[in-house]
Amino acid sequence: MKAIYKRELNSYFHTMIGYVFIAFLVAYAGVYFMAYNLNYGYPYFSYVLTGILFVLLIAVPVLTMRSFAEDRKNKTDQLLLTSPVSLPKVVLGKYLAMVTILMVPCVIYLIFPLIIKSQGTAYILTDYLSILMFFLMGCVYISIGMFISSLTESTIIAAIGTMGVLMALYLWNGILDFIPSGAGTNAIGVAVILSLLTFLVWQMTKNWIISGAVELVVIAGTVIAYVAKSELFENLLPNILAKLELTDPMTVITDSSYLDISGIILYLSMIAVFLFLTIQMIQKRRWS
Repeated sequence: MKAIYKRELNSYFHTMIGYVFIAFLVAYAGVYFMAYNLNYGYPYFSYVLTGILFVLLIAVPVLTMRSFAEDRKNKTDQLLLTSPVSLPKVVLGKYLAMVTILMVPCVIYLIFPLIIKSQGTAYILTDYLSILMFFLMGCVYISIGMFISSLTESTIIAAIGTMGVLMALYLWNGILDFIPSGAGTNAIGVAVILSLLTFLVWQMTKNWIISGAVELVVIAGTVIAYVAKSELFENLLPNILAKLELTDPMTVITDSSYLDISGIILYLSMIAVFLFLTIQMIQKRRWS
């Protein structure tokens, strides 16, 4: 894994992507820092981080688009798939290389609260917690981008697809407003989502018997639950999907100055899920 990590990290700086990514994040943070903290006198650097969250929607797809798509296009992925390094270590090596690049601007951000303190009142702990959550959110975005890159051999499609998914997550609260709250509609929505998960099981196993049995349990269980107690489905999807709001842990720190442990658990869980899905997709292609 160490060899994969070094190879990937060096490749990002040989192609200038790493330098551009770091400069992009630091430059935007600097502009917002001058506007919010120096000109308007806000004592919180966390305001800057919440203001530049949209920058990740542009920067992360550029960083992740070539992680697996380029190897697949150039047929160099065969070297990785047949190497003595296990597939999880290959994925982790690539992922940690991108996380290391993200860490560089986050380390630079640690200086900004100290500059605020040198000019007057500062909230160092709150700002450093915000930087931690910003870093973890970036790690989630990278895991999503790497998974999408594993689905295609086109770096352009990988970048556009990642940007679209991240934009949807950024606008998550607004999207939830369009989800109906009725019990019947939510029951159908739950059945559709569980059916998509069943399709994912089929993609991984290619076993119609297992997939069909799981789908039968999903449909029967949803119908029985709806007939027995339909009020359970009222507002079910909006309430569940609201838990996937990624910007809330950031805004909680900014507004209330305390660390949201559930937000950290959500970030780490999503990272684990998308790394697992990436491994499964590449494993499927290996045996194909």
